[in-house]
Amino acid sequence: MEIVLIRHGQPEWTRNDLNVVNPPLTDLGHHQAKRMAEVLATESFDEVLVSPLLRARQTAEPLYSVLDRSEAIEPWLHEIGDPDWHGTPYSLAQEAYKELLARPSLERWTGLEGGESVREFADRIIAGVDSFMAQRGGVRASGPLPVWHLDRPDQRIALVAHAGTNSMAIGHLLGIDPVPWQWERFQLNHTSITRIQTFELGDGHAFGLSSLGNSEHLAHNDRSR
Repeated sequence: MEIVLIRHGQPEWTRNDLNVVNPPLTDLGHHQAKRMAEVLATESFDEVLVSPLLRARQTAEPLYSVLDRSEAIEPWLHEIGDPDWHGTPYSLAQEAYKELLARPSLERWTGLEGGESVREFADRIIAGVDSFMAQRGGVRASGPLPVWHLDRPDQRIALVAHAGTNSMAIGHLLGIDPVPWQWERFQLNHTSITRIQTFELGDGHAFGLSSLGNSEHLAHNDRSR
Protein backbone atom coordinates (compact mmCIF):
# COMPACT_ATOMS: atom_id res chain seq x y z
CA MET A 1 0.00 0.00 0.00
CA GLU A 2 1.34 3.43 -0.91
CA ILE A 3 0.07 6.71 0.52
CA VAL A 4 1.23 9.93 -1.12
CA LEU A 5 0.85 12.96 1.15
CA ILE A 6 0.88 16.40 -0.46
CA ARG A 7 0.98 19.67 1.44
CA HIS A 8 -1.04 22.62 0.12
CA GLY A 9 0.53 25.53 -1.74
CA GLN A 10 1.50 28.88 -0.24
CA PRO A 11 -1.59 30.49 1.39
CA GLU A 12 -2.49 34.15 1.69
CA TRP A 13 -2.24 34.23 5.49
CA THR A 14 -2.49 38.02 5.59
CA ARG A 15 -4.22 40.68 3.53
CA ASN A 16 -3.56 44.36 4.17
CA ASP A 17 -1.63 43.27 7.28
CA LEU A 18 -4.71 41.54 8.70
CA ASN A 19 -5.07 37.83 9.47
CA VAL A 20 -7.02 35.68 7.01
CA VAL A 21 -8.69 32.54 8.37
CA ASN A 22 -9.14 29.70 5.86
CA PRO A 23 -7.08 31.61 3.30
CA PRO A 24 -6.91 31.03 -0.47
CA LEU A 25 -3.64 30.41 -2.27
CA THR A 26 -1.31 33.16 -3.38
CA ASP A 27 -0.24 33.42 -7.02
CA LEU A 28 2.88 31.47 -6.07
CA GLY A 29 0.70 28.88 -4.33
CA HIS A 30 -1.32 28.33 -7.51
CA HIS A 31 1.91 27.94 -9.49
CA GLN A 32 3.20 25.41 -6.95
CA ALA A 33 -0.04 23.45 -7.20
CA LYS A 34 0.11 23.38 -10.99
CA ARG A 35 3.69 22.06 -10.95
CA MET A 36 2.78 19.38 -8.39
CA ALA A 37 -0.10 18.24 -10.59
CA GLU A 38 2.13 18.06 -13.65
CA VAL A 39 4.55 15.77 -11.80
CA LEU A 40 1.81 13.42 -10.56
CA ALA A 41 -0.20 13.46 -13.80
CA THR A 42 1.23 10.15 -15.02
CA GLU A 43 0.60 8.27 -11.77
CA SER A 44 -2.39 6.05 -11.03
CA PHE A 45 -4.33 6.42 -7.76
CA ASP A 46 -7.25 4.46 -6.39
CA GLU A 47 -8.33 7.60 -4.52
CA VAL A 48 -7.35 11.26 -4.29
CA LEU A 49 -8.68 12.84 -1.10
CA VAL A 50 -8.46 16.43 0.09
CA SER A 51 -8.88 18.46 3.28
CA PRO A 52 -12.02 20.62 3.46
CA LEU A 53 -9.97 23.82 3.88
CA LEU A 54 -9.76 26.20 0.90
CA ARG A 55 -5.97 26.21 0.52
CA ALA A 56 -5.91 22.42 0.21
CA ARG A 57 -8.88 22.29 -2.16
CA GLN A 58 -7.33 24.89 -4.46
CA THR A 59 -4.07 22.92 -4.39
CA ALA A 60 -5.86 19.69 -5.31
CA GLU A 61 -7.89 21.29 -8.11
CA PRO A 62 -5.23 21.00 -10.86
CA LEU A 63 -4.42 17.44 -9.75
CA TYR A 64 -8.07 16.41 -10.01
CA SER A 65 -8.15 18.06 -13.43
CA VAL A 66 -5.13 16.24 -14.91
CA LEU A 67 -6.31 12.93 -13.44
CA ASP A 68 -9.89 13.55 -14.65
CA ARG A 69 -11.33 12.98 -11.18
CA SER A 70 -14.01 14.66 -9.10
CA GLU A 71 -13.14 16.32 -5.81
CA ALA A 72 -13.40 14.02 -2.76
CA ILE A 73 -13.27 15.82 0.60
CA GLU A 74 -12.04 13.89 3.64
CA PRO A 75 -13.06 15.88 6.79
CA TRP A 76 -10.46 14.38 9.17
CA LEU A 77 -7.66 15.94 7.06
CA HIS A 78 -8.60 19.38 8.47
CA GLU A 79 -5.55 21.16 9.89
CA ILE A 80 -5.33 22.05 13.59
CA GLY A 81 -8.01 24.58 14.46
CA ASP A 82 -6.59 28.09 14.92
CA PRO A 83 -8.21 30.81 17.03
CA ASP A 84 -10.72 33.02 15.22
CA TRP A 85 -8.24 35.70 14.19
CA HIS A 86 -9.89 36.69 10.92
CA GLY A 87 -9.61 40.43 10.31
CA THR A 88 -7.39 41.07 13.34
CA PRO A 89 -3.87 42.59 13.07
CA TYR A 90 -1.21 40.14 11.92
CA SER A 91 0.89 41.12 14.93
CA LEU A 92 -1.64 39.33 17.15
CA ALA A 93 -0.88 35.98 15.51
CA GLN A 94 2.86 36.68 15.50
CA GLU A 95 2.90 37.32 19.24
CA ALA A 96 0.76 34.24 19.96
CA TYR A 97 3.10 31.95 18.03
CA LYS A 98 6.14 33.58 19.62
CA GLU A 99 4.72 32.84 23.06
CA LEU A 100 3.89 29.24 22.06
CA LEU A 101 7.42 28.56 20.81
CA ALA A 102 8.92 29.93 24.04
CA ARG A 103 7.04 27.48 26.30
CA PRO A 104 8.63 24.43 27.91
CA SER A 105 8.11 21.40 25.69
CA LEU A 106 5.31 19.74 27.68
CA GLU A 107 3.33 22.98 27.85
CA ARG A 108 3.13 23.12 24.07
CA TRP A 109 0.45 20.41 24.18
CA THR A 110 -2.13 23.04 25.18
CA GLY A 111 -1.62 24.92 21.90
CA LEU A 112 -2.83 28.44 21.17
CA GLU A 113 -5.41 30.05 23.42
CA GLY A 114 -8.79 29.90 21.72
CA GLY A 115 -7.72 27.20 19.28
CA GLU A 116 -7.62 23.41 19.17
CA SER A 117 -5.02 22.03 21.57
CA VAL A 118 -2.14 20.08 20.04
CA ARG A 119 -3.10 17.09 22.18
CA GLU A 120 -6.68 17.17 20.86
CA PHE A 121 -5.35 17.58 17.33
CA ALA A 122 -2.99 14.60 17.66
CA ASP A 123 -5.81 12.43 19.04
CA ARG A 124 -8.13 13.54 16.22
CA ILE A 125 -5.65 12.77 13.44
CA ILE A 126 -4.66 9.40 14.96
CA ALA A 127 -8.34 8.44 15.18
CA GLY A 128 -8.84 9.73 11.63
CA VAL A 129 -5.97 7.63 10.28
CA ASP A 130 -7.25 4.50 12.04
CA SER A 131 -10.75 5.04 10.66
CA PHE A 132 -9.40 5.82 7.19
CA MET A 133 -7.36 2.62 7.19
CA ALA A 134 -10.21 0.49 8.57
CA GLN A 135 -12.56 1.69 5.83
CA ARG A 136 -10.01 0.38 3.32
CA GLY A 137 -9.43 -2.96 4.96
CA GLY A 138 -6.44 -2.01 7.08
CA VAL A 139 -6.41 -2.79 10.81
CA ARG A 140 -3.51 -2.28 13.18
CA ALA A 141 -2.60 -5.48 15.01
CA SER A 142 -2.78 -5.61 18.78
CA GLY A 143 0.57 -5.31 20.52
CA PRO A 144 3.33 -2.72 20.81
CA LEU A 145 4.58 -2.76 17.20
CA PRO A 146 3.05 -0.83 14.25
CA VAL A 147 1.99 -3.89 12.27
CA TRP A 148 -1.03 -3.67 9.98
CA HIS A 149 -3.28 -6.33 8.49
CA LEU A 150 -4.23 -5.20 4.98
CA ASP A 151 -6.99 -6.65 2.82
CA ARG A 152 -5.71 -4.68 -0.20
CA PRO A 153 -1.98 -3.98 0.02
CA ASP A 154 -1.98 -2.87 -3.64
CA GLN A 155 -3.90 0.39 -3.02
CA ARG A 156 -2.36 3.76 -3.94
CA ILE A 157 -3.99 6.80 -2.32
CA ALA A 158 -3.10 10.51 -2.50
CA LEU A 159 -3.95 12.88 0.37
CA VAL A 160 -3.80 16.66 -0.17
CA ALA A 161 -3.68 18.32 3.22
CA HIS A 162 -1.46 20.26 5.62
CA ALA A 163 1.90 20.23 7.39
CA GLY A 164 0.37 19.33 10.74
CA THR A 165 -2.13 16.81 9.42
CA ASN A 166 0.42 15.09 7.20
CA SER A 167 3.08 15.05 9.92
CA MET A 168 0.76 13.47 12.48
CA ALA A 169 -0.44 10.90 9.94
CA ILE A 170 3.11 10.00 8.87
CA GLY A 171 4.22 9.56 12.46
CA HIS A 172 1.27 7.37 13.38
CA LEU A 173 1.62 5.10 10.35
CA LEU A 174 5.34 4.69 11.06
CA GLY A 175 4.65 3.97 14.74
CA ILE A 176 6.30 7.14 16.10
CA ASP A 177 4.73 8.76 19.16
CA PRO A 178 3.57 12.33 18.41
CA VAL A 179 5.19 15.43 19.90
CA PRO A 180 3.73 18.94 20.13
CA TRP A 181 6.30 20.16 17.58
CA GLN A 182 5.35 17.58 14.93
CA TRP A 183 5.46 20.32 12.26
CA GLU A 184 9.19 20.77 12.90
CA ARG A 185 9.89 17.04 13.17
CA PHE A 186 8.82 16.48 9.56
CA GLN A 187 9.86 19.43 7.36
CA LEU A 188 7.23 19.79 4.63
CA ASN A 189 7.42 22.70 2.21
CA HIS A 190 4.42 23.93 0.24
CA THR A 191 3.22 21.28 -2.29
CA SER A 192 5.98 18.93 -1.15
CA ILE A 193 5.32 15.26 -1.87
CA THR A 194 5.87 12.59 0.78
CA ARG A 195 5.56 8.87 0.09
CA ILE A 196 5.08 6.05 2.58
CA GLN A 197 4.56 2.48 1.52
CA THR A 198 4.16 -0.89 3.13
CA PHE A 199 6.47 -3.85 3.12
CA GLU A 200 5.52 -7.36 4.11
CA LEU A 201 6.34 -9.00 7.44
CA GLY A 202 5.71 -12.55 8.57
CA ASP A 203 2.55 -11.47 10.38
CA GLY A 204 1.35 -8.44 8.43
CA HIS A 205 2.64 -5.23 6.89
CA ALA A 206 4.52 -2.19 8.16
CA PHE A 207 4.92 1.27 6.65
CA GLY A 208 8.26 2.65 5.54
CA LEU A 209 9.15 6.23 4.54
CA SER A 210 10.43 6.26 0.96
CA SER A 211 10.43 10.03 0.34
CA LEU A 212 9.93 12.96 2.71
CA GLY A 213 8.96 16.47 1.61
CA ASN A 214 10.14 16.21 -1.99
CA SER A 215 10.02 19.66 -3.65
CA GLU A 216 12.08 18.88 -6.75
CA HIS A 217 9.15 19.83 -8.98
CA LEU A 218 9.73 23.46 -7.96
CA ALA A 219 12.58 25.80 -8.85
CA HIS A 220 14.52 26.86 -5.76
CA ASN A 221 13.10 30.39 -5.85
CA ASP A 222 9.55 28.97 -6.08
CA ARG A 223 9.86 26.99 -2.83
CA SER A 224 8.31 28.25 0.39
CA ARG A 225 7.42 27.05 3.84
